Amino acid sequence: MIELILPWPPSLNTYYRHTMIQGKPRVLISAEGRKYRTQVRHAILMHTPSQRKAPPGRLAVNITAHAPDQRARDLDNINKGLLDALVHAGVMADDSLIDRLTVERGSIVKGGCVRVRIGGMI
Repeated sequence: MIELILPWPPSLNTYYRHTMIQGKPRVLISAEGRKYRTQVRHAILMHTPSQRKAPPGRLAVNITAHAPDQRARDLDNINKGLLDALVHAGVMADDSLIDRLTVERGSIVKGGCVRVRIGGMI
């Protein structure tokens, strides 16, 4: 099992942007989303090498979300950007490997963060 402490992710509402390319509607990762992916990659490099790679095979992921303040937030809005950033950083091959995903609200932490635990399915 690995455990990572990562920056607070952007809301799904700001992770993507909608645009037209050659007259066709497209959905792209926003500048904020790309910035978050870079932040996650750098944060993972601060962990020991043994804590940078999920075990092979099917995965169980537990996320504890420590919001930066007391504003109301939907927990399900942080999953997509966070999981995509983990894939982009090479922590796991693909988020389709996740068979169990749990998300819980933690205490408020200045600046916000997420604690991510990734283990193999037994």
